[in-house]
Amino acid sequence: MSLFDGEVLGGPGPEDPDQKRPLADRLRPVSLDDYAGQEHVLGPGKPLRRQIEQDRLTSIILWGPPGVGKTTLAQIIARMTKSEFLPFSAVLSGIKEIKGVMADAERLRRLGRRTILFVDEIHRFNRAQQDAFLPYVEKGDIVLIGATTENPSFEVNAALLSRSKVYMLRALTNEEIAGLLRKALPLIGATASEETLEKIAEVSNGDARSAYNTLEVVAAASPGGVITDEVMADALGRKVLLYDKSGEEHYNLISALHKSVRSSDPDAALYWLARMLESGEDRMYIARRVVRMSIEDIGLADPRAMEQCIAMQKTVHFLGMPEGDLALAQAVLYLAVAPKSDAAYNALGSVLNEVRNGRAEPVPMHLRNAPTKAMKSWGYGDGYQHAHQFEDAVNEMECHPEPLAGRRWYLPTERGVEKRIKERIEELRTRRGQPL
Repeated sequence: MSLFDGEVLGGPGPEDPDQKRPLADRLRPVSLDDYAGQEHVLGPGKPLRRQIEQDRLTSIILWGPPGVGKTTLAQIIARMTKSEFLPFSAVLSGIKEIKGVMADAERLRRLGRRTILFVDEIHRFNRAQQDAFLPYVEKGDIVLIGATTENPSFEVNAALLSRSKVYMLRALTNEEIAGLLRKALPLIGATASEETLEKIAEVSNGDARSAYNTLEVVAAASPGGVITDEVMADALGRKVLLYDKSGEEHYNLISALHKSVRSSDPDAALYWLARMLESGEDRMYIARRVVRMSIEDIGLADPRAMEQCIAMQKTVHFLGMPEGDLALAQAVLYLAVAPKSDAAYNALGSVLNEVRNGRAEPVPMHLRNAPTKAMKSWGYGDGYQHAHQFEDAVNEMECHPEPLAGRRWYLPTERGVEKRIKERIEELRTRRGQPL
């Protein structure tokens, strides 16, 4: 169905008979001047705005969190370019429906009418379904506008991605959402202070649709339409944080936690941990990642870090939530303030690279066991120096394969316990007459 058939979307006035539509739908903007946010791509002279205004649109992917206006922007583009607008849901449709819609688009092209096919949640299509669009995009039967909350690099196949321009839309700011709510108040016959609107904006997490829904709920619960803090508290409860355990935000948050620990910032680390806890993340997943931090970023600069984290893991498993959350917080704080070293991590990586790419050197004869007389007669174990027979259990025996003699992979830092480890290694090398 054409966007221009029937009722005009957005901008309803007093004569609009349908007051039961959701507020977000009634206030859907119909022009770029009414559209909130996304100045980085829609501001004057910005690339997407130029494409729209010059009517030189190509297929695009709109990538951003929920409620930032992806569908609205697609509708505005169709209006401004005088194109047929065909909405298509990846949740409800398959290849059969794709072919039917493409046939309609091809017929319209022959009549000289351009079609914008808007595919909501395009990441939900499998590879074969996404491939079905390709020939129609290439022939120019459609201009494809895909919308996704997931990273297109992972969720949209390469062939389709290469034929589309990706525009990343950001979550709306609190100021932008408060401005939208301010304009909505007269439509629902309510009043609210600026502070109240800012609170609604805060709990919406950059999602305009969520903000509108919240405003409707709060206004309906407010005697005389006067929204107060008391009504807000009753109606809102607690905000739902943006989080998808299988999506990109899952990895963004654990990355932020890990990097805050690595940067020795305990307060930031606690913040990102709290974000994950409040979003319902699996506690054992967090525990596993925190144990990993202890061996990757603290290492031997504080050998107790791993002990603390294993104790934390057992505590979280034993107590469950919410009591186990305190153990997670304690471990995160311990790691954040601990001295840092990735020397062991780097050493293993370097050795593995040598093993994978170098020659598999034979074990030197003096390091081999000689469990039989025959093996002993062949030289197995010859020249072996038992360390406990030497002063301070320090011998002068070379334990590398001969071609790798003297190679060093573990390079301890000057931080924490590792400083003492470095001094010990230097002492051992001096006693063996090896270069430091």
